[in-house]
Amino acid sequence: MGGALGPYGSTMVTPILHEVAQGLDSTPELAASAVTAYMVPFAALMLVSGTLAERWGRRRTIQVSLTVFVLACALCAFSPTMELFLASRVLQGATNAFTTPLLIAAITDSVPHDRLGRSMGWFAAWQAMGQAFSPLISGVAGFVDWRLSFVAPALCAMALILLPPDESVTGRRATGRASWSSLLNRRLALACALAFLCYLAAVGLTVLSALRAEDVFGLGPLARGLVASSFGIAGLLLADFVGRALDRLGPITLGLIANTVLAVGLVTAALGPSVAAMTVGVIAVGASVTAMRATVNSVAATSTADNRAGATSLALSFQFFGGALAAVVWVPLYDLAPGAGFAATALAPLLAILLLVAVWGGAGIRGPLGSRAESPISPKTP
Repeated sequence: MGGALGPYGSTMVTPILHEVAQGLDSTPELAASAVTAYMVPFAALMLVSGTLAERWGRRRTIQVSLTVFVLACALCAFSPTMELFLASRVLQGATNAFTTPLLIAAITDSVPHDRLGRSMGWFAAWQAMGQAFSPLISGVAGFVDWRLSFVAPALCAMALILLPPDESVTGRRATGRASWSSLLNRRLALACALAFLCYLAAVGLTVLSALRAEDVFGLGPLARGLVASSFGIAGLLLADFVGRALDRLGPITLGLIANTVLAVGLVTAALGPSVAAMTVGVIAVGASVTAMRATVNSVAATSTADNRAGATSLALSFQFFGGALAAVVWVPLYDLAPGAGFAATALAPLLAILLLVAVWGGAGIRGPLGSRAESPISPKTP
């Protein structure tokens, strides 16, 4: 559940952009910047959040960040102006930066090596669930009052505060002081680049498909939420398959396949002549993004055992920097030429394919995941 809060927070406003704009006397284009307002601090703090949390203690860090997240949700719901609403979204993003990377590190520490891909696949499924139900819940809430959209994530965070992950998992860390220098490796650099390009495209889809659904097909918030939810549902249904494929094929091969599907899905969503065709594109993107999440998380978390949370948070930082830039990059292109501007999002996975081809065999990660970068793991000292 905790891993789902990150994608939930990033996509929850996309089906209600028009309603937020009307409720706060603003424009849908300015309301779309709520995605960026969330993702910039989310991404920026994840440059350091994993390493800091390894030093502070994973369990304590998660509980404090979730408490502040509940407060941020309340501020979003009761914001009287667009300025305060965007500031509250900044706080949401900042607090969530201290949850997801710690959970990925805990999974890597806890599961057998030969099942790591499947475990990351299921973690990606929970993230997909967040992305599936976020727009659906927001769309339903927007039909009544857009402010109700912030109740569900607050309740999820409160549940995690009351029922935190087991101490035997969140209390683990690498022996010694988490090192910044251990993050300087080629494996992690590849994970960061792939993560950036994946979310530059994926978040572009979530924003532009919501705008296209309203502008071209005249869909209301509930219908827009249903279309957007197909993204996460596709990822959820394919989670186990993706995890098995990662264990069997390895990150390079799976990355090539996933980015090819991602490019095709983006073009289909952008140029499909009907709501059904656009939805098919959204489904293809959702499936491929789940595969890339599992791939990136696995490569990052196994890049160093001395600072797993730091490596994971760095890759996630690049992922959400890509997401933060999505609205800034793609919305102006969409306004200029809706079809071509939307289809331009496919340039991101095409660049990822070129990167994967260029490093094929050069980053030491061909085939299955290979051995982890091992170092002793011990319970966290008080």
